[in-house]
Amino acid sequence: MQNFILADQQELTAFALTTLIREQEGVTLHQAENKEQLMNQLQQKEESVVVIDYTLFDIQDEEQLMIIISRFPQAHWLMVSDDLTPQVMRKLVYSTRNVSIIFKDSPLNLYRHALSYVMRDERYLCQRATEVLLCQQSEEVKQSKVLTQTETEILRGVAQGKTTKEIASERYSSIHTINTHKKNIFRKLQVNTAHEAIKFAFRAGLVDPSEFYI
Repeated sequence: MQNFILADQQELTAFALTTLIREQEGVTLHQAENKEQLMNQLQQKEESVVVIDYTLFDIQDEEQLMIIISRFPQAHWLMVSDDLTPQVMRKLVYSTRNVSIIFKDSPLNLYRHALSYVMRDERYLCQRATEVLLCQQSEEVKQSKVLTQTETEILRGVAQGKTTKEIASERYSSIHTINTHKKNIFRKLQVNTAHEAIKFAFRAGLVDPSEFYI
């Protein structure tokens, strides 16, 4: 028996989603009107499918959403929204495997398709979400090309877990020089931390996944 939790405060959308979920065989459905109810229900049944538009729910922002998702790793989250930015979608998809995305204006057959996926604990991304993510990745690849060969190699070294001292030693450079390169990398990629730069390197294909230690 698959347990669903519907967290949507729009009456018309909630009615439509309720109807679609109850079409599925072997499901139970509960509704959460606020974050507290959602948390309580997840604590009782962690392996639930949460159908949610967090932008219209009792969740402050995507950071708070990510915290809740991380607290319940056995749950599967079906994001139903028209207001997910490319940045938020990217964060959700790359941070965890138990998030699926469908836009509210998707046809009914895609909703049924998405529900069949999440009931098997498989990720579902509607075509529009996939296209947005691929477009974003393409932009990142273009942006990565502004890095010099030296900067790319240094960023790869950082992603491989090497310290500034180790990178400097390998390149026969001073620590000051490597730090200057890092600052230039951050500026060009428009990031503020090494962690963000490493994630960028991974998404842009600058670093092989087997070398990624974050």
